[in-house]
Amino acid sequence: MRLLSLLGACIVGGTPAVAQASIPALLHAAAPAQRDTTAALRFDIPSQPLPDALRAFAWRAGVRVELDARAAAGARSRAVSGTFAAPEALRRLLAGTGLSARFEGNRALVLRGEADNSVVYALTPLTAIGERNRGYAASRTTSATRTDTPLRDAPQAVSIVTRDVIADQAMQGMGDVVRFVPGVTMGQGEGHRDAPTIRGNSSTADFFVDGVRDDAQYFRDLYNVERVEALKGPNALVFGRGGGGGVLNRVTKEAEWTPARAFAAEGGSFEHMRATLDVGQGLGAGAAARVNAMYEDSEGFRDRSALERYGVNPTVALALGATTIRAGYELFNDERNVDRGIPSFQGRPSDARTTTFFGNPDLSFSTLRLHAANATVEHERGGLTVRSRTRFADYDKFYQNSFPGALSADGSQVTLSAYNNATDRRNLFNQTDVVFGVATGAVRHTLLAGVELGRQETENFRSTGYYNDATTTVTAPFDAPTITTPIVFRQSATDADNRTEATVAGVYLQDQVELSRHLQAVLGLRFDRFGVDFHDNRSGAGLEREDDLVSPRAGLVVKPAEPVSLYGSYSVSYLPSSGDQFSSLSATTRTLEPERFTNYEVGAKWDVRPALSLAAAVYRLDRTNTSAPDPDDPARTVQTGSQRTTGFEATATGNLTSAWQVVAGVALQKAEITSTTSAAPEGRA
Repeated sequence: MRLLSLLGACIVGGTPAVAQASIPALLHAAAPAQRDTTAALRFDIPSQPLPDALRAFAWRAGVRVELDARAAAGARSRAVSGTFAAPEALRRLLAGTGLSARFEGNRALVLRGEADNSVVYALTPLTAIGERNRGYAASRTTSATRTDTPLRDAPQAVSIVTRDVIADQAMQGMGDVVRFVPGVTMGQGEGHRDAPTIRGNSSTADFFVDGVRDDAQYFRDLYNVERVEALKGPNALVFGRGGGGGVLNRVTKEAEWTPARAFAAEGGSFEHMRATLDVGQGLGAGAAARVNAMYEDSEGFRDRSALERYGVNPTVALALGATTIRAGYELFNDERNVDRGIPSFQGRPSDARTTTFFGNPDLSFSTLRLHAANATVEHERGGLTVRSRTRFADYDKFYQNSFPGALSADGSQVTLSAYNNATDRRNLFNQTDVVFGVATGAVRHTLLAGVELGRQETENFRSTGYYNDATTTVTAPFDAPTITTPIVFRQSATDADNRTEATVAGVYLQDQVELSRHLQAVLGLRFDRFGVDFHDNRSGAGLEREDDLVSPRAGLVVKPAEPVSLYGSYSVSYLPSSGDQFSSLSATTRTLEPERFTNYEVGAKWDVRPALSLAAAVYRLDRTNTSAPDPDDPARTVQTGSQRTTGFEATATGNLTSAWQVVAGVALQKAEITSTTSAAPEGRA
């Protein structure tokens, strides 16, 4: 029998225990004086032959591995990336290998084949201490390709804001996150919603949760978020329609077998008060649970502004052999004043005090209540992974505002208007992926086939504000614009009262090809059938539109050395004529072709060391079939031609030293109109 002896140095400790593969007590067999193995370590172990994976695990977890190489021949590990206790890392690594683990005696952990119960190899704990990785630099992603892929091998610019960065910067919303993401800015969003601009393209709908669409208009909180991923450039193969400039994906915290115990309370200026809770642990060998919760009650720098929000998100996980089931539910409630900011004057922000509220603060507010439930079933066996994720979300959103418009010519008076809008949306999505690895000679393929089905039902109702129940605008002194004039809200002739049903059925195929150790390629194609059924409740009229969208993707990765990747990519996405929120479908727009986004990009990524990464990208993003109000008739929408954004971005993320971490980035970009139609002459585009 040929044995491989591997020696690692990090952590072990605890008391003897006996358990199965997903044992929370896994390395507790050493002397009680040693460190508890519930301490978290950073693991970045790619999917690979089992002996190689165990070598990496042994080095990081601090165990000696004695491996019968013949007995483990052909076995391949699952990728493990993230911060886990050693027991959870090993459970993930062994998932789908047909092996289970338990202690025998006082010090040896023995792994057995599930079929014949034969001993395959044993792990013996050692006494050693290691330093925890802060984790500013993420090393892997599943969002860029829908498969577990090293970040440096994804042919796309991806910025990941990890939990460590979120905690160290006390981030609480998406506006805080994008300050550290080059190429992404956050707009004012009328004071009631996230409104990012990604590579020059603005949207309120390009948000995802764990890869599933989250497109309602509201402010997202980070209390239950593990990390936020900004994937730049259109990539419909992964995310479907929209995402012209890219998308923002929140990866939420899940139940794990690693204990979680965290409580934070904070207070600050403007009567800011906030508390968060994160509690979780394994419940035996096959189950785990976790609860994240948050409550905030704060005011703001603007007079009469305030917010109150709370959220609770329990999750559970079940390990059933090679199958893992995860489920969760979130209740999130947000109530706040709607703050539209100060008006401009002569092309610049006016000189109003920043604390001044323009309009009626008592009648300017926003409420959101979100109920969301999700479930994921993942099965791994013999190199095959089947994953099905389902999410249902119910958004009840209302906002109302009294806001400033233009100033008089001398700047002494300001015009005020008001309106409100109610949106009820129910989303139901299912994504099912099948991932399979296969080798054809020296070439390795990671094949992905998937289906996405979705249904979105939306009801919109808008009303116009009439001051003193008589006029839609009033003027107020610029130096005293906070008013209490009564406002009656009722529908005007053009206010929306409609319901929309949007459906999508998409199929996609992708092949990640490892041609050699120095050359990789990503080729994929997605087909979506997207339909909108729009009904005007006021007139009884109905409109329908259906689009067949074909979205290719191609990428080439050259690796002159293992930690360095040079890549080029091409990708396409579409935005149907109903717009981000389905509200722009009309007799005119239903005849317009979907907007098309085409991205060409080249870049480089370098893992200077495991905890420090550098990246740079140059891109050209073409947007065609653009639409805008007709300059001769603003009530009409016409297709206006095409536009182009070109740019450069660079990032540095990770640990400069054991005591210094960095998240830095720079972006330069230029936008131009490249063509116009006769409906929008060159001089007026």
